[in-house]
Amino acid sequence: QVQLVESGGGLVQAGGSLRLSCVASGRTFSTYAMGWFRQAPGKERRFVAAISRYGLNTLYADSVKGRFTISRDNAKNTMYLQMNSLKPEDTAVYYCAAKGGGSAYYPLSDDYNDWGQGTQVTVSS
Repeated sequence: QVQLVESGGGLVQAGGSLRLSCVASGRTFSTYAMGWFRQAPGKERRFVAAISRYGLNTLYADSVKGRFTISRDNAKNTMYLQMNSLKPEDTAVYYCAAKGGGSAYYPLSDDYNDWGQGTQVTVSS
């Protein structure tokens, strides 16, 4: 099991940028495939981006492709989500997730074993 803590959320105007961080503790970070998901009020949790254990492979939802960048620094036990050109429809609680033993990237929430508590991102128009 790994403990995950997100940070970096906040209020930003449309067109602005934010960088989310997810710090992991408890197990060897590089053994986990990681992902970002988001959940808007009244909606299901949706996939945003995923990254393989050593960051060699990434996957993005079509809605964020070209605007968001997922990355990780295994030496710092940290995953990032750089969000540029933000839109009001990006408003949601953003969650990071970890999958132990995964060798690829994973877009389904059911693939993940551990979740953070979430960080709120609000984009005003």
